[in-house]
Amino acid sequence: MDTVVRVEGLVKTYGTTVAVDGISFDVREGEIFGIVGPNGAGKTTAIECLEGLRRPDRGAVSVLGLDPHRDGRVIRMQTGVQLQQSSLPERMKVWEALDLYASFYPRTIDGNELLSRLGLGEKRNAHFARLSGGQKQRLYIALALINDPRLVFLDELTTGLDPQARHAIWDLVRDVRSKGKTVLLTTHFMEEAERLCDRVLILDHGRIVALDTPAALVGSLGGEERVTFSVDSALPEAFARAFPGGALVEAQGDRVIVRGTGERRVPLVVDVVGLLAKLGIRFRELRTEQPTLEDVFLKLTGREIRE
Repeated sequence: MDTVVRVEGLVKTYGTTVAVDGISFDVREGEIFGIVGPNGAGKTTAIECLEGLRRPDRGAVSVLGLDPHRDGRVIRMQTGVQLQQSSLPERMKVWEALDLYASFYPRTIDGNELLSRLGLGEKRNAHFARLSGGQKQRLYIALALINDPRLVFLDELTTGLDPQARHAIWDLVRDVRSKGKTVLLTTHFMEEAERLCDRVLILDHGRIVALDTPAALVGSLGGEERVTFSVDSALPEAFARAFPGGALVEAQGDRVIVRGTGERRVPLVVDVVGLLAKLGIRFRELRTEQPTLEDVFLKLTGREIRE
């Protein structure tokens, strides 16, 4: 596959703060490429450098073989952008917004067909202020797609949406990719990255800490097993001390998480249930879980909340 985005040693600072610290990566044609990381990791700064909205302090950036600043107008004709924060005049109608954006480009696709494809056909004459959060996000996607771009940038697309709207947006992104487009997105939802992306880049403090497919990143945990259950009273300290195999026991309120890695003679859940029975601990809602991209994310970036 051809490379549509190439980043080499990208650095962007704001005063004494290093937002992006020498990152390098490529995005291949036809893939959904995700950039994830904690708040303040540098995700939006990195994507805005690719969009031509910010100028890198050091390093080289190439989008569709062109420089985002020197060749910005040419790139904009071939890319679509959905910003992290966007808005339109409250009284502007959906069709008016689409017509306005279409006027910016020499070549566009059929706006009515695009609205129908995005489930906005019946909202064509609705004012922007009357749209729900999910409908506004779908309109932003329509505005990013009106010029039939080769490459689409999506920055925190589903933030603030309910689960139903989020899943609908995921289907739309997959549909965009199925049309032969390349999608580069940022998100802090690990499930979103795992469900959508062909490859994921994890940023922390402006640096790349991992870059691979979601499956490979999850596999890097080394076969971790996890069993969770609830207890009605505090878990005895003897449980963690007596647990065979050196597993990690973590209590979160009345919920207990037991993590085990490496080779085991029997499944982790067998050891957990056996020890609970031996110690006479009453439990409920026991289930086994497979590792996810969120586990990789937390392992690499830490569990503390950062703003």
